[in-house]
Amino acid sequence: MVVEAFVRLLADSYDIVGVVSDGMALLKQAPQLRPHVVILDLGMPLLNGFEAGKQLKKLLPSTKIIVLTMNEDVDIAKEALRNWASAFLLKKSAGSELAHAINEVLHHRSYVTPRMKQRIEEEFARAPDPDRQMQLTKRQTEVIQLLVEGYTMKEVGAMLNIKPRTVAYHKYQIMDWYGLKTHAEFVMFAIKHHIVEPPA
Repeated sequence: MVVEAFVRLLADSYDIVGVVSDGMALLKQAPQLRPHVVILDLGMPLLNGFEAGKQLKKLLPSTKIIVLTMNEDVDIAKEALRNWASAFLLKKSAGSELAHAINEVLHHRSYVTPRMKQRIEEEFARAPDPDRQMQLTKRQTEVIQLLVEGYTMKEVGAMLNIKPRTVAYHKYQIMDWYGLKTHAEFVMFAIKHHIVEPPA
């Protein structure tokens, strides 16, 4: 419903070249469609929006990426804007701000929703905290997300074209590195490090 609402909002002013429902589909279709702007939800399944945005920027450096999220975590906003995003909007205010944000990024300017702008600027002025998630490889992040979303090791292996025992190796290596004893702690680790969104 949210996607349909934004499509209706933008369709009169822009050509909507594609709509996808997960991060993997985005990385598959975007290089074919070559959009000028991608509006990206951080909470996408299969591959989260943060990781998808980071990879997409490498594939299409000139494409502007607008983050659209309910997540008000300043560290996430700061990291995204520093590395691959051109704009950061909250869903609660996107109805009135989205068209303006698109116009700004198309003119090579950045845009941050006013609700968070001051907090982000304050965070930029401070020394960044170490981000343990950045120590994870792309493959490890993919494995964590899919396992936490409820896929079995066999299903994850098939989706990533690796063997189930390789999936198990990644999971238990990560649990060993970070001192995680149970699957519940594994899930909380994924939420804490923004690999998956917390339950609504």
